[in-house]
Amino acid sequence: MTTPRRILALAEGRFSPLKSKTANAALRYLPEEVVAIVDSTKAGQTAAQVLGYGGGVPVVSTVSDGMIFRPTDLLIGIAPPGGLLPDAWRDDIRFALGHGLHILSGLHTILSDDPEFSALARTHSVTITDYRKIPPEAEVIPVGSWKSRRAKVILTVGTDSNIGKMTVSLELQREFVRRGLNADFVATGQTGMLLRGRGIAVDSIISDYISGCIEREIDRSVAEGYEYIFVEGQGALTQLAYAGVTLGLLHGSMPDALILCHQPTRTVDNYGSPLITLTDAIRLHTEVLRHFRIAPVVAIGLNSIGLTDAALADAVHSAEAETGLPAADALRSGAGRLADAVLNALAPSSAHAPLHQETH
Repeated sequence: MTTPRRILALAEGRFSPLKSKTANAALRYLPEEVVAIVDSTKAGQTAAQVLGYGGGVPVVSTVSDGMIFRPTDLLIGIAPPGGLLPDAWRDDIRFALGHGLHILSGLHTILSDDPEFSALARTHSVTITDYRKIPPEAEVIPVGSWKSRRAKVILTVGTDSNIGKMTVSLELQREFVRRGLNADFVATGQTGMLLRGRGIAVDSIISDYISGCIEREIDRSVAEGYEYIFVEGQGALTQLAYAGVTLGLLHGSMPDALILCHQPTRTVDNYGSPLITLTDAIRLHTEVLRHFRIAPVVAIGLNSIGLTDAALADAVHSAEAETGLPAADALRSGAGRLADAVLNALAPSSAHAPLHQETH
């Protein structure tokens, strides 16, 4: 029998709502697997005390301290800009490998290519999983399978990066499954891949192949019989560093509908640029795809971090008044309202055919 995975998540100095994205997602979506978090600055607290969720999962000072919880895997719990391994973490990885832990990493630094780490892994018969290590078969261009695709594809986009696109996609997929609908989640980043167990990290793909890679992942889900496919969004069209992956995802997924994600408390991005308005964001995304097909934004997924319940209610009202679309925080309020919006938009009478099939 396969030993159940027991994850020790390394987030030294960064365990927080916004700086430990991968560890946080594991706590929320793999709660039975995470045994402890490593962050000496918050040692002695629990995940719930730091994040507001995660229950009694303890925070410990060092990887060595975490060994008392009998972990099988060390997860690199951050997804920082640039995706590089902090030099100070090399000792932690050496220790983990030397004590028989598998390594799970979503960094751009490919740990399995490091001679020291790979030698330690061989010596101790453990594996290093690099979610951003791209296989040769990723060198593929799109063939336009969306033109005959019967499954419905829903892509999350946003007014900024790191704003909740993965969470909204996951919560919607779960809600569809809860309703008895055959729905899949397509992971396009390292954290989503950890949760789904497969996918492609599009921000590591050569730009020529981004759209082809995501098309191939969707085709895989279609071949498995899924009728609704939620594709995890990345970056933002108005984000200076990550707009390229967003555009590739739009063209690769050729979605039937879009969910626009937004954090009301955020006014500028990492570069100090003002966030685009919801109205302008809707217009921008639909115009980018209009050459190929009509793909409407059907709902607004809000990230209500830092908001009281009353402030969230105000944010929902404001978003709905501005856009005329349903809005909700899928975590705090449930994904039902967003799911209804998707299903209403994708009903047969609302089907959005490719433009090349329209008559004028």
